[in-house]
Amino acid sequence: MGRDEPAIVMIPSRLGSSRLPRKPLAKIGDAPMIVQVWRRAMEANVGRVVVACGDLEIADVVLAAGGEAVMTSPDLPSGSDRIFEALEKIDPEGAFGKVINLQGDLPNIDPTTVARVLEPLTNPEVQIATLAVKIRDEEERYDPNVVKVVAGLGDSIPIARGLYFTRAMAPAGRGDLWHHIGIYAYQRSALAKFVSLQPSVLETREKLEQLRALEAGMRIDVALVELLPIGVDTPADLEKVRRLFMSDE
Repeated sequence: MGRDEPAIVMIPSRLGSSRLPRKPLAKIGDAPMIVQVWRRAMEANVGRVVVACGDLEIADVVLAAGGEAVMTSPDLPSGSDRIFEALEKIDPEGAFGKVINLQGDLPNIDPTTVARVLEPLTNPEVQIATLAVKIRDEEERYDPNVVKVVAGLGDSIPIARGLYFTRAMAPAGRGDLWHHIGIYAYQRSALAKFVSLQPSVLETREKLEQLRALEAGMRIDVALVELLPIGVDTPADLEKVRRLFMSDE
């Protein structure tokens, strides 16, 4: 994989959220959430942006906003499977060597954060890249909903190899903890390998998909960023991000 291979941003989206039904279509500011995420990806200016849709309603709003959408099978088990199926449809020749998997529920993600996830892939030994931010809220250290990255990161080490991801407080001892941000960049071949793997023991236990890659011996590097986007999973999250967009108007 060459360093100058073009990248593509894939945004998986479906309506079947259990905690917040139909959340991709929830209005935030002047547009549905999925459109806001598409806008942030376009502003990142790292490559082509495509929404991989599990439902026609999502494709309709993306197309109406001027975006690009592709339909995928509605019953795929994960966002990773969704973007891979969409990618094989639109790029069967493999022109895009690097693939960003951007969650469709991060409407206020900073565009520079989207771009940052590609940086670890400049090392050809890195198969998957992801992001983390320093935990500043003491309660987050103990919150199982906040996924922590175990990596040798620090103020002078902005990129490090991801050794583990966990819902527990880790690592032990004094020092900073790192809040994982669920955006990934894959070497194209690594994405193909990842979706071919069966769910793993630790993945099932922690309910963290990225552990499947680590258990299979794949290398994940983590880059630090300064800004933590709001992941919209609940009605409370939705109201919080709506207030942010109102304050920006």
